[in-house]
Amino acid sequence: MKENLKKNNPRKPIQSPLFYVGDKYKLMPQLLEVFPNNINNYYDVFGGGGSASINVEAKHFHLNDIDKKVIELHHFLQEKSANIENFIFEMQLLINYYGLSHSEFGKNPVIEELKKVHKKTYFSKYNKSGYLELRSDYNSNQKRTDLLYLLLVYGFNHMIRFNKKGEFNLPVENVDWNSNVSLALNEYAKWSIKNDITLSNLDFEKVLEKKFKEDDFIYLDPPYLISSSEYNKVWGEENEKRLYRILDQLNEKGVQWGLSNMVKDHHGNHNHILEEWMDKYRVYKIKSNYISRFNNSIKDTHDIYVTNIYQLK
Repeated sequence: MKENLKKNNPRKPIQSPLFYVGDKYKLMPQLLEVFPNNINNYYDVFGGGGSASINVEAKHFHLNDIDKKVIELHHFLQEKSANIENFIFEMQLLINYYGLSHSEFGKNPVIEELKKVHKKTYFSKYNKSGYLELRSDYNSNQKRTDLLYLLLVYGFNHMIRFNKKGEFNLPVENVDWNSNVSLALNEYAKWSIKNDITLSNLDFEKVLEKKFKEDDFIYLDPPYLISSSEYNKVWGEENEKRLYRILDQLNEKGVQWGLSNMVKDHHGNHNHILEEWMDKYRVYKIKSNYISRFNNSIKDTHDIYVTNIYQLK
């Protein structure tokens, strides 16, 4: 039987300005319903873009990701947060220099004409040459994190990917810099200035070896074992089992944690390792508009949240 939980947090969720693949920002109002009320140290172990941290209240934040470029971008944005409007202005100068689209300034007549012919690719048609120049400049000097951020905004799926030569190699996407980008940067800056944040670039096991204190909470959103996306290719059964062994050990020590994952995808693939392991804990089914106790008889895609916290708010 499903137990529906009401939304007690009407605040609109905040999206990370990294627009990371697998970002959980739309689900945060539901996840917050089953997070602890009072969090001392909040550990975002597979932090990615950081939306699962930005939307949480805690005394201290520990955001980790195995991708060093992701953490480089977080360091960069935190440095820029003290004067975020100046940073946005600097980005606008770069956008103009490379001839990229910027719909926040209003309609562009060239793009309006492209829309008539290329209904789904008008931004990418307009931005392609400038984007390729931007990408070439970044690959010539990868210390330019500002160029990397711009590549992330305009690049395919907002992803970060490098080839075997160490070159950023993603193509342009049909997107541009709009008001949502500036809004996300401003919200990130508020969070960065307000909070005590520690960033790390470690394997998840190193993060989970720490000595946790009372009211600490660990949130985990690992790559999905049954997903074929680029982001998840580095994750296999060995990592999946290693993670669950460590969470069992933390549970025995009384450390609070919560895990997001997928039991079944729309192709019918099952994560049998997860299914077998999660039965010993409390499991919720999550969608963008509600969260409910998990019912294994429902035969559709299952995004779930597993936790060792049993006291509901």
